[in-house]
Amino acid sequence: MAVTDREIRDRLRAFEDRYNATAQPFQWKFTTSHLDDLLARLDRRTADHPEESSAALAA
Repeated sequence: MAVTDREIRDRLRAFEDRYNATAQPFQWKFTTSHLDDLLARLDRRTADHPEESSAALAA
């Protein structure tokens, strides 16, 4: 059963309306320090396993 563009659009609009009615602000806890730590871990992992890096996959 194919879904029409209109049905998709209507469902997305209904979701948006429902989400906007219930959404609440939140306190972001992931800081730039957390990001720096994550990127450093990823750099170390890439250095330890170069065969798994995206650069190696593209080559």
